Amino acid sequence: MAKLDAEARKVMTGLPPFIDRVGECERTDDHLSTLQMNVGLRCNLACEHCHVESGPARTEKMSRETMDQCLQVVRDHDMDIIDITGGAPEMNPDYEWLIREAAATGAKVMTRSNLVILEEPEYAHLPEVWADLGITVIVSLPHYVKKNAEKQRGEGTYDPIIEGLRRLNALGYGKGEGAGPDGRTLELDLVYNPGGMFLPGDQAGLEHDYKQQLGEECGIVFDHLFAIANDPNGRFANALQKKGKLGAYMQKLVDAFNPAAVPTMMCRSQLSVGYDGRLYDCDFNQAAEMPCIDGGTVADLATDPGRSLERRIAFGNHCYGCTAGAGSSCGGATA
Repeated sequence: MAKLDAEARKVMTGLPPFIDRVGECERTDDHLSTLQMNVGLRCNLACEHCHVESGPARTEKMSRETMDQCLQVVRDHDMDIIDITGGAPEMNPDYEWLIREAAATGAKVMTRSNLVILEEPEYAHLPEVWADLGITVIVSLPHYVKKNAEKQRGEGTYDPIIEGLRRLNALGYGKGEGAGPDGRTLELDLVYNPGGMFLPGDQAGLEHDYKQQLGEECGIVFDHLFAIANDPNGRFANALQKKGKLGAYMQKLVDAFNPAAVPTMMCRSQLSVGYDGRLYDCDFNQAAEMPCIDGGTVADLATDPGRSLERRIAFGNHCYGCTAGAGSSCGGATA
């Protein structure tokens, strides 16, 4: 993952230290609910807001051995949620093995997808696999208007996403609790990212607009919308700096700091594992190359099941992105 350039780092370090804002929330909860796995940085797209700078040329991927260690940690610590991300996680050659094994743990399994990947023949069958396993599918759709979505995602990406959503609906996804085949709930959630250097609007209002527009125009239904602020890391931060706008964006985040969002930051309830097995407090810290303060790898945890996951959190000034306005996490607004 590319680091911020020198000028961008200067902007970030010139802000009031975020660590001074966390008070008594400098540690995780006693019990962590979520293990997030970044299974690789290869992606069929190269979106401008991508904080981990994924793309077709990236080759980093998580090994099956590391995946197995992650699942062992879930079982040892009775974790509730496995959140599989990337890159396009589907492009890891062991992805299908992983989701089958993850489902067998009894935890809720979530997979993040851009759905454009389903146009490639080797991935076209995955919706049926997801449905068979009861996997929750989280789809990034920057906007319900085609031109706005493709401004971030790239030309020709909107229609494949819409077609993918229709396929998921046809399998029973997004129709509410117990509305899927055999009374199962097949959860389908969407993710909104702002198209520039501003904060997301009200999440409930955005969800209403998405449901109305996608329903009326495309016949699509889904369960929830997650509104996520653009994290000041990676490709997005460096692009802002080249335009001389990173300082203004960061000041906007600082000015919008919401203390009510601090106790509910995602780093307090999860552990994030990088493709190489290194441990992080969150996916954004992965992008910032800021591992857990205690260091270590998931292999260390898998071989020491009695080791507590509770820890002191590593904070940086990019964390202002998670506490501005209504707060932001991989699961949307937090406050």
